[in-house]
Amino acid sequence: MANRRDFLRTSLATSAALALAAETHASAPDRTTARVVSTWDFGVGANRAAWQVLGSGGSALDAVEAGARWAEADLCNSTVGHCGNPDRDGVLTLDASIMTGDGRCGAVAAIEDIAHPVSVARAVMEKSPHVFLVGAGAQQFALAQGFEKTPLLTDTAKAAWREWLKTAEYKPKINAERAGDARDHDTLGILALDAQGHLAGACTTSGMAWKLHGRVGDSPVVGAGLYVDNEVGAATASGVGEEMIRNAASFLVVEMMRQGHTPREACRLAIARVVRKRPEASKHLQVCFLAMNKRGEAGAYALHKGFVYAMQDAGPGAHDKLIDAASIYTGEQK
Repeated sequence: MANRRDFLRTSLATSAALALAAETHASAPDRTTARVVSTWDFGVGANRAAWQVLGSGGSALDAVEAGARWAEADLCNSTVGHCGNPDRDGVLTLDASIMTGDGRCGAVAAIEDIAHPVSVARAVMEKSPHVFLVGAGAQQFALAQGFEKTPLLTDTAKAAWREWLKTAEYKPKINAERAGDARDHDTLGILALDAQGHLAGACTTSGMAWKLHGRVGDSPVVGAGLYVDNEVGAATASGVGEEMIRNAASFLVVEMMRQGHTPREACRLAIARVVRKRPEASKHLQVCFLAMNKRGEAGAYALHKGFVYAMQDAGPGAHDKLIDAASIYTGEQK
């Protein structure tokens, strides 16, 4: 027979659980409310392009493709699309992936002179029996699907490469994407929830400047740079891609959400794993995760301070919104 102390303990626990549930419900948008989030401050522009689709009731898949296409063509920076810096051989190669919440996905890597690799990735998903095409094969497939070959390496990128050749020093810099040049950014990762409750994501990049020819980072690797599951949520990553690949990072974030963690908590736990596996290396490189669950709640976490993400939905003041992400390391690393 339960005594008074047991009764009070049970009652208090129940009340606390109910209060937490009410708070969680109040803070979470309606599942039918569309929302888009993307990495870095230039994600504002990508979100605007995506919102033209989502705001009119379009699909999350069409929205993330539109946002990624904006970054590949209309934005000009050194790590995404046509203004990207080349590898150490002077060759500009592009990587991209796209995924829907029902598990369909497509990706391309090391593709050259194709303006919209994210659309080629979608074609791989929808018009081939495969998931991932690379190099000359990806190029051949793109041309067969009607994509035009266009020289993309800019004079500015060529000049930067020639300058780099003087020292040929290869050392990724923490938050190079925010080092005072608005054109300098990292990977675009974009996640969307549409009015029908479906999730999708896309990731596009020209990769690290001065990389070894043939190097592929996490962006086109499903489970590393991007993962989407309608039952749980979606995640994307930015930073040094090798760390995301080592940890199957975006998949890990989604699985943490599956266990009941919020998007922010899931990102923090994934970052903690990066630190635990490579504690010394983690002090000198940037890794960032962005996630959104199936209710539209979003969150992010980074190794080092400086990571921001953009958010847009139909709510008041929700256009062009930038949010600072918390980080494991909060000071300057030497």
